[in-house]
Amino acid sequence: MTAATVLTPGIAALILFGVFFSLLAIRVPVAFALGLACLPIMVIEPHLTPMNLIGETFNAYNSFILLAVPFFLLTANLMNVGGITDRLVRLSRALVGHFPGALAQVNVVLSIFFAGISGSSTADAASQSKIFIEAQVKEGYDVSFSVAITAVSAVMAVIIPPSILMIVWGGVLQVSIGALMLAGIIPGLLIGLAQMATVHAYAVRRNYPKYERAGLAEMLKAAAVAIPALMTPFIIVGGKIFGWFTATESACIAVLYAGALSMLVYREMGLKGANTALADTGRLAAVALFCVGTASAFGWLLAYYQIPKAILEGVTAWNMGPTTTAFFIAFCFLVVGCFLDAIPAIIIVGTILEPLAKAVGLDPVHFAIVGIVSLAFGLVTPPYGLCLMISCAVAKIRMIDAMKDTVIMLIPMLLVLALIIVFPQVPLFLPRLFPPGTL
Repeated sequence: MTAATVLTPGIAALILFGVFFSLLAIRVPVAFALGLACLPIMVIEPHLTPMNLIGETFNAYNSFILLAVPFFLLTANLMNVGGITDRLVRLSRALVGHFPGALAQVNVVLSIFFAGISGSSTADAASQSKIFIEAQVKEGYDVSFSVAITAVSAVMAVIIPPSILMIVWGGVLQVSIGALMLAGIIPGLLIGLAQMATVHAYAVRRNYPKYERAGLAEMLKAAAVAIPALMTPFIIVGGKIFGWFTATESACIAVLYAGALSMLVYREMGLKGANTALADTGRLAAVALFCVGTASAFGWLLAYYQIPKAILEGVTAWNMGPTTTAFFIAFCFLVVGCFLDAIPAIIIVGTILEPLAKAVGLDPVHFAIVGIVSLAFGLVTPPYGLCLMISCAVAKIRMIDAMKDTVIMLIPMLLVLALIIVFPQVPLFLPRLFPPGTL
């Protein structure tokens, strides 16, 4: 805090967070609430003006890395419009259709495939809710189970690379995005396996149907038509870790590749479909990037009053070790994720907790993965729970009606989170095996 400031860190924090949560309570959108919470401080403090809010918001957009966000969203939308998702569904069914709870298993496997393409859980939840919820109910699955597995499986899109949260985290906290992408692969696949095991348990208990086992010929045929689509994550992640292009350039190349597949290879997208994909991308990207701007202004005020330093002084007095600190960090992100979108949470809470992680010697990549996986839970936990909200809206049920099954499905995922906290070598295995830039 500079000597000339009128407010102490404590009072400034009280005003910022008090106004912010008050606005959330009356259902003001998160991005607007973050910006409006800054205004009282900028009016009270003589050295600040409301123009600082505008300046800091637009400063956040002066980032080459953040250009990757709309391009990854556009890749996902092109995949949906261009029939690529249908081919991935066919491959998923060939691989796991003979498992108990076949259609739900296909739902989870498709989420794993789609996560390697889109980077957006909300895009995944929206597309798969339309594909699977009604189909599962028609086959005899409970509607609450159908909604829960669709919403919960969608969160893998922010863990398995490419992930928009990894792009934001790497840009804001200066961590190698290539390393983050590699670190997210094993935790994401473990969460996928945990979800498949949960579906199996449900299916056996409730006698959910399964399909006949696909023959080798059908499996090979499904793989052949899906392989071009499955090359997308290898282009994105491989290009980044081999140093062929940056994260933003890889996103642009993914758009060109998805467009070429949709129009020239699969030939299911025309100009109308391209316009639809561009319009949907514009809407989603505007929301995400507006959150980045106002959250950056909010975070700038936290730094201006040195509020993170004041918080850190209190927490370091607890003398926690690395593992205990990682659990504390996970708890903070789990709680914050219930109320706040993941992108502003990274910008605000991530910057507050980063000095604490450094102080106990946590690897920056391990810290990032713990934070991102913890924030993924917030996509399906009320009151925020955006993925759950989308799935419930498609199914036309209340969130409370799907909460029991959602909570049950989150328990194995919490065990995976505990695993990557206790054993840092799980997320760090691939980044250490293939350090970005050395290949």
